[in-house]
Amino acid sequence: MIAIEKLRKLSKENLELITLVTGEDIGQYSQIKEKLLETIGYENDDLAYSYFDMSEGVYQDAEMDLLSLPFFADAKIVIFDQLLDITTQKKNYLKEQELKALEAYLENPLETTRLIIFAPGKLDGKRRIVKLLKRDGQIFEANPLKEQELKSYFQSYGNELGLSFDSGVFDCLLAKANGDFSQMVKNLRFLTSYKKDGHITLMDIEEAIPKTLQDNIFDLSRFLIQKESTQVTDLVHDLRLAGEDEVKLIAILLGQFRLFLQIAILQKQGKNEQAIVQTLSDLIGRKVNPFQVKYALRDSRQLSLSFLKKCVHTLIETDYQIKSGVNDKTYLFDLAMLKIMVD
Repeated sequence: MIAIEKLRKLSKENLELITLVTGEDIGQYSQIKEKLLETIGYENDDLAYSYFDMSEGVYQDAEMDLLSLPFFADAKIVIFDQLLDITTQKKNYLKEQELKALEAYLENPLETTRLIIFAPGKLDGKRRIVKLLKRDGQIFEANPLKEQELKSYFQSYGNELGLSFDSGVFDCLLAKANGDFSQMVKNLRFLTSYKKDGHITLMDIEEAIPKTLQDNIFDLSRFLIQKESTQVTDLVHDLRLAGEDEVKLIAILLGQFRLFLQIAILQKQGKNEQAIVQTLSDLIGRKVNPFQVKYALRDSRQLSLSFLKKCVHTLIETDYQIKSGVNDKTYLFDLAMLKIMVD
């Protein structure tokens, strides 16, 4: 069960003495944080709750509140937000003696206080304080989701919102969000107000969900591959009207074609989709979005290595020429588009 689904079992009444919300999937982390605060009925002006932003506040004030007895209820809830000291983000908001004081509290927490810690990012497992939290705390860790986990959760969430999708439409929506948790939440919520009957078609997705720059570059790369010169010209014209710079467009296009090339090489080595995601993640040093790989695999399947190498070389050369002032960047960009479309 993923972290955000575990949250459904939580209530203000069964809140543990220590609760930690953390994780590298910032989209899921944000949703867990929002839902947890909603579940416990947090109100900024309610004196039964105390909130401290550890990136800005003074720890002594937070500690004093943590150790004091509740005045207005049998128990109180203290929230430590942005406690990045316990993550690998190398942020040091607390002094070492303050961290030790917090460790001491975690070893012997007050029965009348519920401490909630929000710490976005990857936990630093080497720290003693993290070991204490893992041993005694109730932890909601927003880890990056596998494709099927993401799909399953949002299909269920869509059902809760009263949405139904035509065949293939839900996959299209996932692709539009690029597998981003927060974007999927935002898009699904928007669709509930856009389509009152809840029946979502492909046309609804095209009309209701705004295209991002990444969407447009994705379309541009597809038009280039298919040698659709009119569509390429029209889309480049629209992007320029929107104020997009040629250097920026080349950088994103280059990333797209490099991904195509890397995938083609790994496919030639006999790697499947899951192995390609893992290999690329290891090479880049961060988790590669599986949806990017999934759709790049689909669109690059018929492309030769020689063609992809030519595309990458053309874009790198054009980027260099623009930055060196060889010619007008508009002319050089248009020339690059023509070179890619010509065999």
